[in-house]
Amino acid sequence: MSSSSIQQKQRYNFIVHVWKSSINPLLHNYFITIILSMAAFLGFISIIWKFQSFNPFQNPNFPPFQNPNFTPIPWISAEFGPNYTSNLLTKWSSNQCNNSTTVDIKIPSLDNQNPNQIELSTGHIHEFVFQTLDDSGEPNPNCSSGDYFETDLSGQKWKSHPPVKDLGNGNYSFALQVHPDFAGDYNFTIILLFRNYDGLKIFPKRFAFDKLLRSISIKFRKSESPIPMKKLQHCKKSDYSKDIWSGRWTRHGRNDSCPIGDDGRFRCLELDFRCLRPWCRGPLGRLESDGWAYSAHCSFKLFTSDEAWDAVAGRWIFWWGDSNHCDTIRNMFDFIFDVPGLVVPRRFDANVTNWRNSSQVVRFTSIFNGHPNETGHWQGLNSMYNADYLELLKGYFTGDVIPDAVIMNSGLHDGIYWPNIRRFAGAAEYTAAFWAGVIEDVENRGLRRPEIIYRTTIATGGHARRLPFNPNKMEAFNGVMLDKFRKYGLVGKIVDDFDITYPWHYDNRGSDGIHYGRAPAKRRWIDGKIGHYYFVDVMLGHVLLNALASG
Repeated sequence: MSSSSIQQKQRYNFIVHVWKSSINPLLHNYFITIILSMAAFLGFISIIWKFQSFNPFQNPNFPPFQNPNFTPIPWISAEFGPNYTSNLLTKWSSNQCNNSTTVDIKIPSLDNQNPNQIELSTGHIHEFVFQTLDDSGEPNPNCSSGDYFETDLSGQKWKSHPPVKDLGNGNYSFALQVHPDFAGDYNFTIILLFRNYDGLKIFPKRFAFDKLLRSISIKFRKSESPIPMKKLQHCKKSDYSKDIWSGRWTRHGRNDSCPIGDDGRFRCLELDFRCLRPWCRGPLGRLESDGWAYSAHCSFKLFTSDEAWDAVAGRWIFWWGDSNHCDTIRNMFDFIFDVPGLVVPRRFDANVTNWRNSSQVVRFTSIFNGHPNETGHWQGLNSMYNADYLELLKGYFTGDVIPDAVIMNSGLHDGIYWPNIRRFAGAAEYTAAFWAGVIEDVENRGLRRPEIIYRTTIATGGHARRLPFNPNKMEAFNGVMLDKFRKYGLVGKIVDDFDITYPWHYDNRGSDGIHYGRAPAKRRWIDGKIGHYYFVDVMLGHVLLNALASG
């Protein structure tokens, strides 16, 4: 050790000796306690700082630390639940209101606030419970279940259908959620469309209540929470197992001076206008939606023509369902595959060639299920009791080459035919057993079973909201069909067109009531305006292509 180091150590020891000998021992202990307390406090602050649960010195110019151990905030989710059919039948058959029906609601956590000052944070799921009230203004003790509420949350760049849950005791709940990217002013509405399962009646129009109960202005402020939302990923195969989607339409472009073309089309954005990830990917302009796109618990690719052909070339796609399938097939060829002018009747079977690449061919077969006769109506699953119709269906699956994928649907025509939910459930069971037998025969012959995609029935719009195929009934029928098809192991993937169409079902801008994909035309539409929106069904076409291409 150098002489200078020895001298420094001696000076230090001398100073410590003088300090200890010159102060009161009690004061010495006091200083030691302060020093140890400060050390402990600073150690505690450093730990808290690390995890960002509290940081009084945080610089607002820097983003908060993201702890990888935090569980991200999930997206809103809903489900039909197990034993959906039996649970529905039990509630439907046992609920008696004794002439006491709902006329209003009470939302305690919202009704007591200043309507001009309601604010919620983005990202988080905000759940609210509300009570049903009878005509006396009191909670309705005689009706425990069965009211059907339509909910809508809309902003300039966001449209969604907040899910409503029937709690079975006269109370209901709904949940609201807005992504931080879309903070701003919103309007939330609740409409009581039907009461006491009246929407499930065969002729429900005279029972429709259809009253706006709440229209609430809500400001969603961007959350400062350090916990992020779950990232919206591109849909993969497993994402199509979810039976209820709780998605939203978001807007990523706009052209307020967009005229209708002579062909009835709205080409508001450039064809190559790109969608903003993660909400979708690809050319948003091809959707002809003036910037709107749909996403669910995952997001979807918008296909170019070449990408669409690559996804289906060499495949055989079999469609079984109502006439909305005819519109979707035509729209897919018109808007996505760039094969315009295709006529798609109720029974359709054709090999279609890519005119840009003659080596790419796809076979589309579509069999209408609204009636065993292709020109008839309003039979739905009753068609399955016609022997000739069953043989027609079987014929496409008895050869050495069978369809690669089957896209199924039923509901609209069933809404008019079946007198009650119990009879429909029986027909759904019979139908599921039939298709299970077809698939079993395919597998017994050593062939690969086709992939089955169930496309739920639309939310009927405008005037059709009160009719026998109203949203209340179609939602229930969707649940029953999926319940029965799952029972027989038929469902491979689900595409929830009910959720896709719901934000647009309050009027007839996007549908004639029962079809969202009617061909564009520059003529007066059902709502009195010239032309109509058709992009909701074109979006469905892209979603179906995503499902087909997901493996």
